[in-house]
Amino acid sequence: MTASTHSVAGHWIGGETVTGSAGGTLPVVNPATGEVVAETPAGTAADVHHAVAAARAAFPAWAATTPQHRADVLRRLGAGLAARTEEIAQAITAEMGSPIGMSRTAQVAFPAAVVESIAGLADDFAWTEEVGNSLIVREPIGVVGAITPWNFPLQQIVSKLAPALLAGDTVVFKPSENAPLTARILAEVAAEAGVPAGVFNVVYGTGATVGEAISAHPDIDMISFTGSTRAGQRISSVAAATVKRVALELGGKGANIILDDADLPTAVEQGLMMAFSNGGQVCGAWPRMLVPAARQDEVVALAVEAAKQYTVGDPNDEATRIGPMASEAHRQKVVGYIERGIADGARLVFGGPERPEGLTGGAYVQPTIFADVDPTSPIAQEEIFGPVLTIIPYADEEEAVAIANGTQYGLTSGVFGEPEHALAVARRLRVGQVDVNAGHWNPLAPFGGYRQSGNGREFGRFGLEEFLETKSIQR
Repeated sequence: MTASTHSVAGHWIGGETVTGSAGGTLPVVNPATGEVVAETPAGTAADVHHAVAAARAAFPAWAATTPQHRADVLRRLGAGLAARTEEIAQAITAEMGSPIGMSRTAQVAFPAAVVESIAGLADDFAWTEEVGNSLIVREPIGVVGAITPWNFPLQQIVSKLAPALLAGDTVVFKPSENAPLTARILAEVAAEAGVPAGVFNVVYGTGATVGEAISAHPDIDMISFTGSTRAGQRISSVAAATVKRVALELGGKGANIILDDADLPTAVEQGLMMAFSNGGQVCGAWPRMLVPAARQDEVVALAVEAAKQYTVGDPNDEATRIGPMASEAHRQKVVGYIERGIADGARLVFGGPERPEGLTGGAYVQPTIFADVDPTSPIAQEEIFGPVLTIIPYADEEEAVAIANGTQYGLTSGVFGEPEHALAVARRLRVGQVDVNAGHWNPLAPFGGYRQSGNGREFGRFGLEEFLETKSIQR
């Protein structure tokens, strides 16, 4: 088992390593082995204040640069991330258990592509426009507080940092204490790319301390947060006291609607991938597979056969498709939901709550499939965030749409069927993003949720607009 050797000596504030206040340290635990692979500072409110002061001081000069200059810096940043792909991938695999193949692609290559796509907006974005006798000017919002989760440690911050930098903002960033190692690499790459001191700052620590201090700070103009709905609610409440902008990308419970005219093998195979990818630890996953009741047995057989290909094991093994859960505490949560599904009468057709064969240690769970799931049951309503697929039969299309829309979430969904039919159903779903017949990922398309999946959008011009203020000048 390869452990990360990347050390974190301190926070990154004002372009240099800062030891910070006497808040102690936090361990970084490899979930595959239970070993401590690094430590980070346990930041305090004083550390946040130091970082905010650096960001505020750096803001005027950075905001005064041209969008083209900032785009050039972003392109160098993206190239720098790509050049350190293996180092970043190894760090992510060690800190949160993502299989190494996925760490190299989704965890590193996707963020590099996002940086390039954001940089490409600089020339064509409407930084100013004329509306009647008014000049409309889009300006940087100021200092941004960015708070991210552990499931995609680099992707989540790049999705905020790239548009914030292009907008002319400065950033104070708190990574997850469970997966903080890539934050220092990103800071180094940003500095090498020409991001001035103070424009990007990193403060390590817990949500209860550092996250609260960022959310409440009067000199932070905006919070961009990705994480759980409960944490998003708390951030919104704290941030309200200073009336700062809050953009939230929260939980999800995506539905994969398989219509009667779908290519069933493809729909099941793609749906299973969207349920099990990254061990199911994806806010945009599709953990609910909605199928015509008359074809449920056929779907179950296809799903069970496909699930056998999802090898669970050492995340450093190239053959592994599902590594450990990101922590032992999270493993126990996922297992608890599997046990709850069994107790509530759902039909277990694959996997179960026991540890995978041959894996007596580590935060591993079996990929699990339930059939005949009640759409109102906890395993069909609550975000499990693990490799657990619930197959839910429906009587007709109206019921399928009602079930798909019948949770508190509204982040992503998929529809498989005859293209025009599937598109018509996609239009009826109350979610921020729908893939029809496994449509390809588009880094310029907006991503974000309805209802308790959050507000605001990431990627493309939609994500850039989140980090800008709009001024009208009448002449």
